[in-house]
Amino acid sequence: MVEIKTDTALESMREAGRVVAHALESARAAAAVGTRLRELDEAARAVLTKAGARSPFLGYQPSFAPVPFPAVLCASVNDAVSHGIPDDYRLRDGDLVSLDCGAELDGWTGDAAISFTVGTPHPADLELIAATQQALDAGIAAATVGHRIGDISHAISTVARKADCGMPSDFGGHGIGRQMHEDPHVPNHGRPRRGFPLRHGLTLAIEPMLMAGGRNEYYTDRDGWTLRTIDGSRAAHCEHTIAITEDGPRILTLP
Repeated sequence: MVEIKTDTALESMREAGRVVAHALESARAAAAVGTRLRELDEAARAVLTKAGARSPFLGYQPSFAPVPFPAVLCASVNDAVSHGIPDDYRLRDGDLVSLDCGAELDGWTGDAAISFTVGTPHPADLELIAATQQALDAGIAAATVGHRIGDISHAISTVARKADCGMPSDFGGHGIGRQMHEDPHVPNHGRPRRGFPLRHGLTLAIEPMLMAGGRNEYYTDRDGWTLRTIDGSRAAHCEHTIAITEDGPRILTLP
């Protein structure tokens, strides 16, 4: 069931989204060569605690996961596409890092992700991150009243194909609001003018995940959570929570 939010609810979601943005900023600022992934989670956790927000990630256990997620932040490095568990891995020079974070504040939720490099960047990684951000931007630009979910999906996949990148075919964006995952599903592959119609008050998390090797296949690591590229190529993940409005798409997960 798809819930259309009131303008008052959108303002509440904007506050939750602001917490997410600050948590990601704090975690990124803590990322340096030699820093443990666990320390990035601690930085994000401190922001949520200070804001009085709850993590929708911590303890979350969807049907595919063998154990509840143990952190407030997903930290995925190099060939990890998403859902990486922050552990004692120390970041190395040239690592590509994707961070995904959510926050629930006063009953409303925000969700966003960023990708960046640590230390000396590899030019190919910068190109991959730029393409992923471009795919996100294209998806957001297509999220207008009168369009459909398929228009968002098509915009994202067009950028991915142009960059010769793959994307995990069964993962994508989602509705969001009172819960982190709500209807409708927002595929990263799709045809224009198909799917659920976009209306003022619909809120979505749009999240392209691009894999440099060009393949859509992936596998799940032994931890039961981390998704990795099948060919060992690097991946990037960018995400924003947005609202469809009569004035155009509104990004809710900005600082």
